[in-house]
Amino acid sequence: MFSSLPVYIYEVDGNIAPTSWRRKMEGWYKVLLVLVVVALIGREAMAAQHAVGGSQGWDQSTNFNKWVSGQTFKVGDQLVFKYTSGLHSVVELGSETAYNKCDLGSAKDSKNTGNDVVKLDKAGTRYFACGTLGHCGQGMKLKITTVAADASSSPGSSSSSSSPTSTSAASALASFISMVALLATTMLFVLNM
Repeated sequence: MFSSLPVYIYEVDGNIAPTSWRRKMEGWYKVLLVLVVVALIGREAMAAQHAVGGSQGWDQSTNFNKWVSGQTFKVGDQLVFKYTSGLHSVVELGSETAYNKCDLGSAKDSKNTGNDVVKLDKAGTRYFACGTLGHCGQGMKLKITTVAADASSSPGSSSSSSSPTSTSAASALASFISMVALLATTMLFVLNM
């Protein structure tokens, strides 16, 4: 007889609300939380990974000036240096002068795993060189300029569809679509609670 009557809960501010309304509000809070998480993950997934040197990788035979000219680097993107560990390394230099002179003594950072990832966390110019004696002087160095994440790429810097950046962008788009599908499924689940 009393089972069909709504149950009321006194809220902190003195108002009363039925438990079904409270459950729906809790559901919306969960949806909001999921949206925030998906937005954060989606932003990270949309960042491009640039395989330094393309298919040749971080190697003495690579023309890094030519490779850089076909790339647009944005804040949030990553540089991936792939090379034979022990034969090469990656040294981040602190200035253009150090880059031009191959002055490895002013290194800001050094990596040597053979599969090194550098996150581009702010706009500006960065300089990299191989730490192996003589390699920088032979051209194994890289100068990149990172632009704000919302900056559009210039016509001269668009990549071909087979470039590592485009492949990463396609992969990021697929990840983003998967996240949207996950979000939609979560919303349906929460709303049917």
